[in-house]
Amino acid sequence: MTAVALVIGVILAVLVVVYVASPFLREPAVEGAADRFDELDPESQRALELAEERDRALAALKELEFDHRTGKLSDDDYREQIGPLRREAADALRGLERPEQ
Repeated sequence: MTAVALVIGVILAVLVVVYVASPFLREPAVEGAADRFDELDPESQRALELAEERDRALAALKELEFDHRTGKLSDDDYREQIGPLRREAADALRGLERPEQ
């Protein structure tokens, strides 16, 4: 009786896994539909690039601030590096605010 229950349990587990995984194994229902970034229209691609630029600049600013506060970066080096990073972040933010014409 235990062997029969084990076999039924294994079969049931396999069926559940196949059922749950089936949406990921099928092709898209709409012909030509894809979830790929390389198929974005030029405006959306540019917005994505600007968002990535903004995120990189803000992360670099955060890291620079941390290094300065922990003493790994001198005041002179901090002042030298903060300006270009702020400009880079500001440029990316301005690009995201207004659509390109």
